Amino acid sequence: MGASNAAVSYLKRAEKQGGKFLNPVPTDVGGVRIVFKVLPQYVNNRAQVEPKRPLGPFTTDASVYTTEPKSGLRVTWFGHSASLIEIDGMRVLVDPVWERASPFSFMGPKRFFEPTIALDALPKIDVVLISHDHYDHLGAETVRQLAKGTATAGARGVTSLGVGKRLRGFGVPTERITQLDWTESVEVGGLKVTSWPARHFSGRGLFDRFKTLWGSFVIEGPRHRVYFGADSGWWEGYGEIAAQYDGFDLAMLEIGAFHPLWDSIHLGPDNAAKAFEVMSPRGGLMMPIHWGLFNLALHAWKQPVERMLEVADEKGIKLWLPEPGAPTDVVAELRSGWWERAE
Repeated sequence: MGASNAAVSYLKRAEKQGGKFLNPVPTDVGGVRIVFKVLPQYVNNRAQVEPKRPLGPFTTDASVYTTEPKSGLRVTWFGHSASLIEIDGMRVLVDPVWERASPFSFMGPKRFFEPTIALDALPKIDVVLISHDHYDHLGAETVRQLAKGTATAGARGVTSLGVGKRLRGFGVPTERITQLDWTESVEVGGLKVTSWPARHFSGRGLFDRFKTLWGSFVIEGPRHRVYFGADSGWWEGYGEIAAQYDGFDLAMLEIGAFHPLWDSIHLGPDNAAKAFEVMSPRGGLMMPIHWGLFNLALHAWKQPVERMLEVADEKGIKLWLPEPGAPTDVVAELRSGWWERAE
């Protein structure tokens, strides 16, 4: 179950230039140039980017958490990238956002459905993992509530370099925060969390891009291993990350908020399939994330999952698509189809 000794060329600690972190491979994130290209498309967009009416309600039965998963691996997907991963007796809350994906409480991308469980109703959490500081992965009010809540009292906050300052500003005690550079690991109980490079960027404003680090993560216990891809465009490093391990029980890869203009920093369904094939040549399950909760792109809100299903059928990829908020053991291919019942 441990890492192999495979030679690597891309997997190294993050580099900086002019006080800004660099991607593992050259990446054009764009800026004002992209805005001018995409603005006319937003104005003329006719896609159904949001459901006609709020989805759900979806609810999480908290009583399920009183019993450990029979499989040893259970995941509750709260929408977008937010998930609770129960792995070999430990609980990891990943990229929690219970609010708008915005710096404002009154404007910006709102949720398609209400949170499936109150933060104070969550079970005891061992690790809160924040991949990077974008608003759709780090909810300020969410973290403030978690910092003073009982479910996360004593939980270890694990994040990327520089994001710890933001967490401290939201009330998380310094002694509970571990910041990881790429290739670094931390052990919490019987769990090991390792940061690996991703092809993306960071920042919560116009002038702080690249000032903090971003990353993907491997979460491994004695019996199970999960790859959390967070946000990333396609790059050759996927294969090298996979070469460090004997395989993954679940690979969580983003499929939404995709557009050809920013395909260097987001996968989309087709490149998610490509990444999964590289990372899991011997099988395993792929969990599509980063979709179904916020309007962050030009595509119809169902388009990512519908295209993902097409590609998966073409390539024989086993998808794991649970209903929002439902604690579900990861044992076999699952296509809940909850999106098909929505307008």
